[in-house]
Amino acid sequence: MQKKGLLWGAVLLVLVVGVFFFLRKPAAETLKIGIIQIVEHPALDAAREGFIDQFTEHGYIEGEKITYQIQVAQGDMATANTIAQKFKNERLDLILAIATPTAQAVANLIKDKPILITAVTDPVAAGLVESAERPGSNVTGTNDLQPLAEQFALAQQLVPGAKRVGIIYNAGEANSVTQVQMAKAIADQLGLEVVEATVDTSAGVLQAAQSFIGRVDFIYVPTDNTVVSAFSSVVKVAEENGIPVFPGEENLVPQGALATVGVNYYRLGRQTAEMALRILEEGAKPETMPIESQKETELVINADVAQALGINLPTAIRAKATIVRNR
Repeated sequence: MQKKGLLWGAVLLVLVVGVFFFLRKPAAETLKIGIIQIVEHPALDAAREGFIDQFTEHGYIEGEKITYQIQVAQGDMATANTIAQKFKNERLDLILAIATPTAQAVANLIKDKPILITAVTDPVAAGLVESAERPGSNVTGTNDLQPLAEQFALAQQLVPGAKRVGIIYNAGEANSVTQVQMAKAIADQLGLEVVEATVDTSAGVLQAAQSFIGRVDFIYVPTDNTVVSAFSSVVKVAEENGIPVFPGEENLVPQGALATVGVNYYRLGRQTAEMALRILEEGAKPETMPIESQKETELVINADVAQALGINLPTAIRAKATIVRNR
């Protein structure tokens, strides 16, 4: 009789414990997001910050509901591929790839996790998606295609009579090649001669910029990761020789460029995060989510550089511009 009582007591205990675990609300799992970035510079950093801030504002507090693995390849593709392999082997819910080279590294290797890209000029030309309207794979996100026609028109307004433009870029970056092809077509329509200078690494940027001395009326710097990472070298040459610099991205204007009409990378990062949230929260499929562009651009002018170059800003331009000064 005593054994039966012990047996029924054990059974009852098991049932109580079982009911407790069945009724208990399961703890929410922590999201794990891997972030890979080709190099650190203001535009790419801003895109990353915008992405994280948007998640935070949706209640995903770092260390509580979400963790980030942030890896920077320091401009080296071998390192980017190593990071991609690391991400492939880990249990991540989603990957954010910032800039074309790192997007290519993860997309080539990882097929079973959603990949959101940003700061990629032409995802189709880079081989990341089948089409912008229907990516067709686990990759989607935002592009940072700049309004080159507006940028060159602005340069002609601020540097009237300009005949030659120097363009410095890394021919190994697919995003840069696309932009230079577009820039050449636009320059031809505007009657501008293009003088090219190519680099392989950031160490060659100073010499490439120096090759423009006495040969160009202004310099255009596309959203090239190699050149932007050494942008101070371009500014040094420009300041010493009175050459206006027009960059593809607005973050470079406070660093010594004259002006641009460009994409805001912080807002682009937030827009990319909104797409990621639709995938994680609503079950949206990357393969059917169109690549998005930023609809609004911003005119930014550096007043210190304009003054140093003796450029009087037209009232109509000043009225529309965000005026910044050298950092």
